[in-house]
Amino acid sequence: MATVATTQFADRLAEAVERKRSQLVVGLDPRPDLLPVELRGEAQEGREGAARACGRFCRGLVDAVAPYVVAVKPQVAFFEALGADGIAALEDACSYARAAGLQVIADGKRGDIGSTARAYAAAFIEGDAPLADALTVNPYLGRDSLEPYFAACRRDGAGIFCVVKTSNPGSADVQDLVLSDGRPVWQQVAELVAEWGAELVGEHGLSSVGAVVGATHPRAVGEARRLMPQAVLLLPGVGAQGATPADVARAFTSGPASALVNVSRDVIYAFRVAGVDWRSAAAAEASRYARDVWAVSGW
Repeated sequence: MATVATTQFADRLAEAVERKRSQLVVGLDPRPDLLPVELRGEAQEGREGAARACGRFCRGLVDAVAPYVVAVKPQVAFFEALGADGIAALEDACSYARAAGLQVIADGKRGDIGSTARAYAAAFIEGDAPLADALTVNPYLGRDSLEPYFAACRRDGAGIFCVVKTSNPGSADVQDLVLSDGRPVWQQVAELVAEWGAELVGEHGLSSVGAVVGATHPRAVGEARRLMPQAVLLLPGVGAQGATPADVARAFTSGPASALVNVSRDVIYAFRVAGVDWRSAAAAEASRYARDVWAVSGW
């Protein structure tokens, strides 16, 4: 498995953004029932076959989108659903992407305390050859639940993205609850993320403690940027969920690398609409989204 230098995650990311003129992240969400025809037969051969097919799909996607993106974001659940063979496919996809020069953001949204949190950190972002460069985490259990991840950021050059305001409609059930001072809960969490991240700011002025903010809430994106000026914002929701690159323009005021736009289904399953080779379709959509996001970012 490829290793990474222990430079800060935010600095590695900023250098990649400036070099590629891209802030695009492509999500790797492999579903056996949606795979291209050439992989579908193998995908029907039980969990082992499905995991092999998903692994081949991810490798092909990495090859296709690597010129246009700075990172991939494997959704851990889709691999876990395939058991031990799926985990092997996840490890292969992460290693293959990192060997291609991409940052890997494992989307696991882990959140727990004590020894469990330390184990999650060890599983994903610790050591000389970690599975991923960064991990999405749930901060709603408080600072002590995040300490193992902060330690990995300091020691191993890892990054984390704290769930702050998510793209799903039901996020309002908890995240928009109003505090006694009139602010919604998610804004208090954003202020905590900014506070925690201040200890891990790199040479480019960005922190290795980032935040997940749904692009489907454009006003919240602007407010999140105000509250977390040094955080890299990871913005899901563009594409299949209905948000557009224009909806996230305000996220980039802290610099070209201060936000990342994640697109998953519109890229990896573009062949289902375009009717062309799945690799070519993914490359074309990644290229288009990268150009569109760069243009609205203002850099």
